[in-house]
Amino acid sequence: MNCLHERARIEKAYAQQLTEWARRWRQLVEKGPQYGTVEKAWIAFMSEAERVSELHLEVKASLMNEDFEKIKNWQKEAFHKQMMGGFKETKEAEDGFRKAQKPWAKKLKEVEAAKKAYHAACKEEKLAISRESNSKVDPSLNPEQLKKLQDKVEKCKQDVLKTKEKYEKSLKELDQGTPQYMENMEQVFEQCQQFEEKRLRFFREVLLEVQKHLDLSNVANYKTIYRDLEQNIRAADAVEDLRWFRANHGPGMSMNWPQFEEWSADMNRTLSRREKKKATDGVTLTGINQTGDQTLQSKPSSVSSYEKTQGYPADWSDDESNNPFSSTDANGDSNPFDEDATSGTEVRVRALYDYEGQEHDELSFKAGDELTKIEDEDEQGWCKGRLDNGQVGLYPANYVEAIQ
Repeated sequence: MNCLHERARIEKAYAQQLTEWARRWRQLVEKGPQYGTVEKAWIAFMSEAERVSELHLEVKASLMNEDFEKIKNWQKEAFHKQMMGGFKETKEAEDGFRKAQKPWAKKLKEVEAAKKAYHAACKEEKLAISRESNSKVDPSLNPEQLKKLQDKVEKCKQDVLKTKEKYEKSLKELDQGTPQYMENMEQVFEQCQQFEEKRLRFFREVLLEVQKHLDLSNVANYKTIYRDLEQNIRAADAVEDLRWFRANHGPGMSMNWPQFEEWSADMNRTLSRREKKKATDGVTLTGINQTGDQTLQSKPSSVSSYEKTQGYPADWSDDESNNPFSSTDANGDSNPFDEDATSGTEVRVRALYDYEGQEHDELSFKAGDELTKIEDEDEQGWCKGRLDNGQVGLYPANYVEAIQ
């Protein structure tokens, strides 16, 4: 039961990890630079993980609700606990063997006692004979003393004969009772064998059920998951994606060429920081700064510090903040995907888990530590914060909670 319970916990933990992995990477892929059919193929991996997670939760449910309960109920029916501890079936087996052994064991004790008495008499006889032999060469002994030694030898010989007869008789009685003893013991043994056979057959049946629940290769839905995954990957079409990108972000996109506009009071407004930046940047087609050699600043990733510190190559940047050819709506507003840079209000937060910074610009803290959030979470799930010692750096947003 403990074995199945532990396996069920493993299945549940694996399912939860798959779900969390799929959720996190789905967000990263959707917010990242991928697009078109290749993005759909990538998202298919997240769908595969979510569907496999559901199957492993079903495995966990089968192990606990069917197999575990089946063993639990069988245990209650096959092994009945006693008030004084132990199982009724164990006591019955021990009592059965004890009862079958009792007559023969009694005779065995008699044989052991007769054997001991016979061996003691033989030892005493040998000692008496030795004393008598030594007395014959001892001139200091009188005839009366010699007579006593001879009588002792004679008595020891009679004792040897009596004990030997008794020993042989008890051994014969034991031999006569042995067949009955074997029959009684075998009868109890067969009863235990029948009980054990039921247990062995039951466990074989249960293990086959467990195997059936664990073997996902025989689940039709499992095969469908990977068939769908393969179809999504094979459906990725580079030509179609390039055609779409050309129509939406290249020469085929709709243009908004500058036109003559009359002055109006509504147009007399202060430019935002982003708009001021646009006015000073060089004219570009795809958001690549043609007046300098710097690549676009990368956004931190909750996946790895390596990705967080790498800049996206300029030749495939999706940043349209500098693109004068991007389409606008009827009111002349800027690209809806552009956002003004805003700084958040400082907030005190508490760490939920330990985190060890992987790069020089990341903070390290322990669960329970308090720090100050100085910038809100970005698209990749990172916040900027300050430790109480003054160190400023990045940390995963989902590792902390706001202090009420």
